[in-house]
Amino acid sequence: MKCNGKVIDVPSQFYPRWRARSFAAETLREADEVPPRERLLQQIWLHQRLQRESLHTLQGMPIRVLHPGFWNQEAGPDFRQAVLQFGNDRPVAGDVEIDIYPSAWRGHGHDRNPAYRGVILHVVWCADPDEAGPLPTLAIKLRLDAPMNELRQWLGTEPGFPVSLAGHCSAPLRALSESAQQDLLRQAAQVRLEGKGNALAARARQVGWEQSLWEGLFGALGFKHNIWPMRRLAEVLPALTARESVRQLGAFALQARMLGVSGLLPTDLTRRWPGTDRYLRRVWDSWWRECEEFAGIILPESLWRFGGLRPANQPHRRVALAAHWLASENLPERLEHWFTATLPDRRLESSLLDVLQAGIDDDFWSCHWTLRSRRMQKPQPLLGPQRVTDLAVNVILPWFHARAVSGRTDALRRIAEHRYFAWPRAQDNATLRLARQRLLGGKESIFLKTAAMQQGLLQIVRDFCEQSNALCENCQFPQLVRELGAGRS
Repeated sequence: MKCNGKVIDVPSQFYPRWRARSFAAETLREADEVPPRERLLQQIWLHQRLQRESLHTLQGMPIRVLHPGFWNQEAGPDFRQAVLQFGNDRPVAGDVEIDIYPSAWRGHGHDRNPAYRGVILHVVWCADPDEAGPLPTLAIKLRLDAPMNELRQWLGTEPGFPVSLAGHCSAPLRALSESAQQDLLRQAAQVRLEGKGNALAARARQVGWEQSLWEGLFGALGFKHNIWPMRRLAEVLPALTARESVRQLGAFALQARMLGVSGLLPTDLTRRWPGTDRYLRRVWDSWWRECEEFAGIILPESLWRFGGLRPANQPHRRVALAAHWLASENLPERLEHWFTATLPDRRLESSLLDVLQAGIDDDFWSCHWTLRSRRMQKPQPLLGPQRVTDLAVNVILPWFHARAVSGRTDALRRIAEHRYFAWPRAQDNATLRLARQRLLGGKESIFLKTAAMQQGLLQIVRDFCEQSNALCENCQFPQLVRELGAGRS
């Protein structure tokens, strides 16, 4: 291929090598500044890259993180509106502050600042038990779910980056040929696939592969607003299904149990929509008999966010869909059959949709958005093609890829990679539009025609844009592109 009159081939592993070089420099800097920087600790907390079943305060109190809170980029505590459970007490909501050492609480003046009065947990890198301050304090150095070097390179899977105009890399990127851009994005997408797979594998080391899959699927159903309560619901599935098999329970009983444990059940009827009220009465008739049995794991309703959601993304409906998946009893097995079946690329999306919709016959939830809404005039499926794409590229294919890598099964690894890169593009959204503006100067790039290319774009933003600022200060990505354009490796 040619760029500015020169023949350019993107060397194999060009992007991963450049990425490793960048992080190697960062590792050396941080080695001189032991312990890690607070921003990395904040990312670990945000994505809960922790051994979540074995968290204790310095005072010895067990902690369950029901929601890590919302990352606060302004003044005040690092995370707002976290929901935590200490021991067997009721869940409490409040803020979380992250520092290197417990002494920073007084050293930074947080104890005198009214903005920090809502802090319910002080997260620190390391501390001795006698260093605990006035607040419950959690030291995370020995509670990471992977080695620090791996976490330092793992920058998460949730997109997010500074709002700005085109970055310094925009001009050199546009100067590359389309083929060179595609190769670069493909290598970045591979990094993203492996990163998501590593996160699922890390969880599998704690709870097993199948439970890791359920937690990934539930989290993806939560979309960006309700990932954590949905994931927490998945974490308690063993307790929810310990007494009898899911086949014995059936879809409706599972819906009642899961809606009850989720904290989403309203206590009063609508008095306006008879069909909705009849269903709600049936749910309560089932739930009240066993609510005391599961009282210790019921989530507070405050965990859930309802504002800004499309009707199809309402959590009640997502919980109902998840109950159908569980009731089928063999969803993981059916996914295995789908993964190993010979399929043309054009059938990937529709065939997975068939698997995830198989056996779902729900008269109520196909015609209602929530437990407070009237019946729709036209039924709507509980799962659409766009959500299938999100599940495929964020959970299902990374999960199969991680299992293949773990089992050293190259044939299955190649299947996962082929399907990942062949998957049709996802629906456009504000995040992708902003990424195109920052990296490509707003150009509608025709080569972003697959979901993997979109994922590659997001990974580059995650690897470089988020490590800089709106002025692109100290960002190495423009130099990477210039080296590629100059034909150097």
